[in-house]
Amino acid sequence: MTKVLIDTGVILDFFLDRAPFSDNGAKILSLCEAKKIVGHITPVIISNVYYLLRQTAKHEKVIEKLKLLVAITEVLVMDRNVVLHALNADFKDFEDALQNYSAEISSQVSLIITRNVKDYKLSALGVMTPENYLNSRFSSN
Repeated sequence: MTKVLIDTGVILDFFLDRAPFSDNGAKILSLCEAKKIVGHITPVIISNVYYLLRQTAKHEKVIEKLKLLVAITEVLVMDRNVVLHALNADFKDFEDALQNYSAEISSQVSLIITRNVKDYKLSALGVMTPENYLNSRFSSN
């Protein structure tokens, strides 16, 4: 089964209904819910999603959405080792470095799904947009 890290933007596309990307975000999360893929997120993703959703909704509503997200995904560990790798990496964005090394070091993830593929060009993992992932997944069946 494919094990993926779902980047913050993909989750926000779904929760904030950001057209035209929300459909692909919904499809990725549906695959997680149906246990056709194993979706992973990080504590930083949860925090960022909370912060951004909180701009438009009450705390209780946002917490309910995050509970649903956590119910269908796995949460990767972020520890000192992940932080040190991220601090010493050449990633232009520290948050992306944290996500990447959380996934890489866990050895549980083989692919990062993000709309910002260029942000992960230094990753040792595969990186695809939601659209490309879905197209490749359904064209190979």
